[in-house]
Amino acid sequence: MAWIVLVVSGLLETAWAIALDRSAGFTRPVPSIVFVVTMVASLAGLAYALREIPVGTGYAVWVGIGAVGTALVGMVALGEPANLPRIICLLLVVAGVVGLKIFH
Repeated sequence: MAWIVLVVSGLLETAWAIALDRSAGFTRPVPSIVFVVTMVASLAGLAYALREIPVGTGYAVWVGIGAVGTALVGMVALGEPANLPRIICLLLVVAGVVGLKIFH
C-alpha cells in the first residue's frame, strides 16, 4: 500500500507544480487553490509512505515521479521542447526510479 500511495503522491507533485506555474505568482485564485490542495495531499501521502519506505528511497522516487510527470506535461501540453536528448534524460530518471523500487 505504501508504494501505491507514494506513486499517487508523486503524480500529485506533478499537479501542484503545474498549478504553481498556472497561478502566476499566486495572482490567480483557482490554480493557487489547486496548488495548495495538491501540495498538501502530495506531502501527506509522502509522509504516510515513509512509514514503511526508507526516506532516501521514498523521497527519490517521489521527486522522480514528480519531475518526469512535470516535464512530460510541459512537453505534451505546454509547448516545451520534446527533443531526443530530453526524452533520453527522462528515461534515465524513470530507470533510476524503477531501480530504486526493484532494489528496495
